[in-house]
Amino acid sequence: MAKLSTEELLGQFKELTLLELSEFVKAFEDEFGVTAAAPVAVAAAAGAPGAPAEEAFEQDEFDVVLESAGEKKIQVIKEVRGLTSLGLKEAKDLVESAPKAILEKVDKAAAEKAKEALEGAGATVSVK
Repeated sequence: MAKLSTEELLGQFKELTLLELSEFVKAFEDEFGVTAAAPVAVAAAAGAPGAPAEEAFEQDEFDVVLESAGEKKIQVIKEVRGLTSLGLKEAKDLVESAPKAILEKVDKAAAEKAKEALEGAGATVSVK
């Protein structure tokens, strides 16, 4: 393949639609393991008609936050100890200082499992 000059490359890009250019940028990022955050932000800010809507960012790390221990504090402390590597005193202090993060930056399955376990023990929990 012949090497193209900068001017020739720019000429080729001028012929592309916004959708085609967006697909090219994604393929370029995948191929070379880089991101083009600034150009994408500029294109999104321009709001050109026919531009594809940005895909929603899918969260892959979650925090499990204990909002309150509820009536069965002892059961909640036991669950906190089972989910973490905390000792009895540390788990008790954490439960009593609610709202407090129990698990941080865990995957969705682990967050949901922890939430179910804590709610089963009588706690109020949120996943963020």
